Amino acid sequence: MKFTLSWLKEHLETDAPLDEISRRLTMLGLEVEGIEDRAKALAPFRIAHVVSAEKHPDADKLRVCMVDTGDGGAPLQVVCGAPNARAGIKVCFAPVGTTVPASGMVLKKGVIRGVESNGMMCSERELELSDEHNGIIELPEDAPVGASFADYMGLGDPVIDIALTPDRADCAGVRGVARDLAAAGLGTLKPLAADPVPGTFPSPITVTTETPGCPYYVGRSFRGVTNGPSPKWLQDKLRAIGLRPISALVDITNLVTFDVARPLHAFDAGKVTGNIVVRMGREGESLKALNGKEYAIDDTMVVIADGAGPEALGGIIGGEPSGCTEETTAVFLEAALFDPLRVASTGRRLGIDSDARYRLERGVDPEAVVAGIEMASRLILELCGGEASELVFAGAVPEWRRTITLRPTRLKALGGIDLPVADQVRILSDLGCTLTESADGTFAVVPPSWRADIHGEADLVEEILRVHGYDAIPTTPMDRAGTVTKPAVDARQRRTVTARRALAARGLSEAVTWSFLSTEVAGLFGAAHDGLVLVNPISSDLTVMRPSVLPNLIQAAGRNSDRGFADVGLFEVGPAYRTPEPDGQDQIAGGVRAGKAVPRHWAEKERAVDAYDAKADALAVLEAAGAPAGNLQITTDAPGWYHPGRSGTLRLGPTVLGWFGEVHPSILESLKVKGPVVAFEVFLDKVPAPKKKGGTAKPLLTLSAFQPVERDFAFVVDRGVEADRIVRAVKGADKALITGVGVFDIYEGTGVGEGRKSVGINVTLQPTAATLTEPEIDAIGQKIVAAVVKATGGSLRA
Repeated sequence: MKFTLSWLKEHLETDAPLDEISRRLTMLGLEVEGIEDRAKALAPFRIAHVVSAEKHPDADKLRVCMVDTGDGGAPLQVVCGAPNARAGIKVCFAPVGTTVPASGMVLKKGVIRGVESNGMMCSERELELSDEHNGIIELPEDAPVGASFADYMGLGDPVIDIALTPDRADCAGVRGVARDLAAAGLGTLKPLAADPVPGTFPSPITVTTETPGCPYYVGRSFRGVTNGPSPKWLQDKLRAIGLRPISALVDITNLVTFDVARPLHAFDAGKVTGNIVVRMGREGESLKALNGKEYAIDDTMVVIADGAGPEALGGIIGGEPSGCTEETTAVFLEAALFDPLRVASTGRRLGIDSDARYRLERGVDPEAVVAGIEMASRLILELCGGEASELVFAGAVPEWRRTITLRPTRLKALGGIDLPVADQVRILSDLGCTLTESADGTFAVVPPSWRADIHGEADLVEEILRVHGYDAIPTTPMDRAGTVTKPAVDARQRRTVTARRALAARGLSEAVTWSFLSTEVAGLFGAAHDGLVLVNPISSDLTVMRPSVLPNLIQAAGRNSDRGFADVGLFEVGPAYRTPEPDGQDQIAGGVRAGKAVPRHWAEKERAVDAYDAKADALAVLEAAGAPAGNLQITTDAPGWYHPGRSGTLRLGPTVLGWFGEVHPSILESLKVKGPVVAFEVFLDKVPAPKKKGGTAKPLLTLSAFQPVERDFAFVVDRGVEADRIVRAVKGADKALITGVGVFDIYEGTGVGEGRKSVGINVTLQPTAATLTEPEIDAIGQKIVAAVVKATGGSLRA
């Protein structure tokens, strides 16, 4: 929201300096993003007169102009390519050495197609006055040659740019900003001229509203108007805030929009067929808008229509067919209320950002509809002449009044400030509230029509605090229950950090991907819940919340491969979604490896990634997260996006802690990613919290003075028996002495039988009390064999 200092002072009687106004605006929540002193940047620019303009000898689109700059010297030769460059016009001239604001280029004397050029005649965009760049600026005939362009255009007035939060629609107009400053004690709010304009004839155009999307519509007809350029003061005002003056009628509606946050629209009444009807759009209808684009209309959009069809999109933009031009002599002026949600959804769907939409989707003052049209009516009669009709109405002002009880003591309780009741009443009254005191000392407060954001007592307290000054709130330390603060990071947050560190230590690169993906890709990783489909997706291929972190990582690995980086390892720690309920979100540590685990090297054998690489990654995450890795079970029931014979599930009893394995070839084919690719997913939220143990803490490391003993065993088991079952059976044979178990060989073939395999196990025995004797070692060996036979049904290989 931009406005000039002089514009602000049209509503606010104040002697406060600009710095104080800027500071107070920010303290009021109207953050000042910048103050622009354009006079300083435009100081070298002067008004000049084009004495002559001849065609360039070597370029059809260039003109060689002789320009009188008013400095008493001879005219300067300037080569110009603007289509409106011609003799006799007054222009804005930049001499050699001037910096062009839009580009930062410093002008130098140059030669263009063999012709010398000294300086430049400027367009509005080059001076950052607007986006207009179809030609150079043309000034009125009475513009004084040699005078400062900035002074002549009234650009010496500082421009203040404030950032508005969505709830402060009232400050989308200069008057709302002035009202806040007056309430803060920085001046007095001037009265707003609101005298009604008497109508001299019945309006030939009537209005009807057929949709709750427009609860209130007011219109007025004008005849005998002359629509030419608006006066200089109005053009200067609009240019100062970056708007391009168009014509008196259009400029008046823009002025009222920015002055009092009341959007209006003017139709050329001569182009309106029949009467105005506000209704919902119909499939197949379209509108060529004032921005030159054509938009398809559907039944979710509010349109302003006549007998020929849609003439405007309600609250967003007008149509080109009924737009006002210099030939317009009859006008129909509109002011209306539109449903903010429908305005926002229509504007977002069509991609239209307009000043009207900006205000109406935030909610404008419902009581300002008539006041806004009266204000514009006075300006039209003053600047364009003609006669005004009586007002025509459709619908009614929605009920907006609400009464809120305010207890003055709540200011101290909620804000920590003990402000006198009289000051509280004054602040709320200056903001437009109506207060009625009750016998018990409370106040019945009716917020003004332009403050739809005030709903409860806490909102009133906030308004008092805001206007009084947030910097006046005392600093109060919080009471502590003890001298040592509680940890700021919980177990879940610690797991996330440790998981990231563990995976980074294993050589994986962290990626941050979208939490959304397409419905088709989501279906490959489990059907997405209907409640996870986005109502308003940011892209057509990001329509549903992701059920897994893997799809985006796999596609990222594919993009790296397409660009020549085939050997890649990526991980992400983030949410995956099962249902839209609060407990339907899982914190996942997932990752992928693609290409080669061991690249070509003279000292090592080349090897592609396999399921064991993913298993090692998953186990590293679980160990870092505090899971009892030694007690984990591995089963072969990983979900369908993993290879059925090269994947596994990590379990702790019935609880699934993670999955790992090769990605199914059909998944890679659907995602157009070259394999092999392995992946893993670990559910960090399911890792059990470590048990708290009482008593004396045990030492972290116990050393034995006795030599460990290693023995090898080979067991013949059915081919479907997992090696993990054998390892777990061996560990359980003697938990005190057996400290290590590893698989060193798996053999299938001659000598073990059809459908059978031999699994070689290395067992480490670590005595702690005395050196083991041979009978003791043999006894432990018999216990190991018995445990494996019982667990697997196998036998010791002969």
